[in-house]
Amino acid sequence: MARLDVTETFKGITFPGHLHTQESLLYATKFNFQDTDILIVTFPKSGTTWMQEIVTLVSCKGDPVKSQTQPNWVRAPWIEQYYCPDVLKASQGPRVLTTHLPYKLLAPALQGSKAKVIYVARNPKDVIVSYYFFHKMANFLNDPGPFSEFLSSFLDGTVHYGSWFDHVKGWTGNSRNIENFLYITYEEMWEDLRGSLEKVSRFLQCPLLEQELISVQKTCSFNTMSENNMVNYTLVPQEIMDHSKGRFMRKGEIGDWVNTFSKEQSHNFDVVFASKMADSLLTFVWEAKKSCVDSEILPLCPT
Repeated sequence: MARLDVTETFKGITFPGHLHTQESLLYATKFNFQDTDILIVTFPKSGTTWMQEIVTLVSCKGDPVKSQTQPNWVRAPWIEQYYCPDVLKASQGPRVLTTHLPYKLLAPALQGSKAKVIYVARNPKDVIVSYYFFHKMANFLNDPGPFSEFLSSFLDGTVHYGSWFDHVKGWTGNSRNIENFLYITYEEMWEDLRGSLEKVSRFLQCPLLEQELISVQKTCSFNTMSENNMVNYTLVPQEIMDHSKGRFMRKGEIGDWVNTFSKEQSHNFDVVFASKMADSLLTFVWEAKKSCVDSEILPLCPT
């Protein structure tokens, strides 16, 4: 299914038609969650791929075979994408699922479920930049135009998948309605990968021995993942994702936004952010607090 130039609008939110249909989006809103499910929730470009890899490796006790032989979209399919039902029919054991959908669309399906939900958030300035460059290489996304226009669309909430502000506040603000909920940030994982892995393993009730933890940490480092074609999306055909225009796993840094935002754009963003997040207690790390150069295993992550 190509549909590279198709945009689907569902419940007032736009989605790329290459992967989404009205039927697939409706299927997601009525998804039959099982209590043993693990659901990874993110706004695009917030560390989705990284958490998919972490959950895979933690669940496999550090054994890298699955992460090296199965594409991440097979290991942890997006429930709103059209291929999901077929993938789940062929899967065995506890399911790992992924979604970019806002809370309001999945709330009815999750009601009463004991599924474990992991929400990964990232500082939105880095999200914007990563999303912008992804648009430049993904042929199923519209041309983003100049960065100033893309930034305006992001702040207005008119990019694909809707408003970042509504997304992050919707999920975190309703976490009390989800029986098993873990909130973690991209920056937290970047600055303390080992501690984050222990946090995820406790949440999943899957304790790791020291050697297993070391294996997970090594396998989900940026360098390792960027060379793994089950993770870096180089399996996707060139006509769908033009790898000559950029890498899916671009930098994996905190604070790279400073290389794209002008001072005026940063100031304007801060004003909008302060207004839209006035009713939220969430805080974000905007720049790296320390260098990872001295770390034995670089805790860098994909964009």
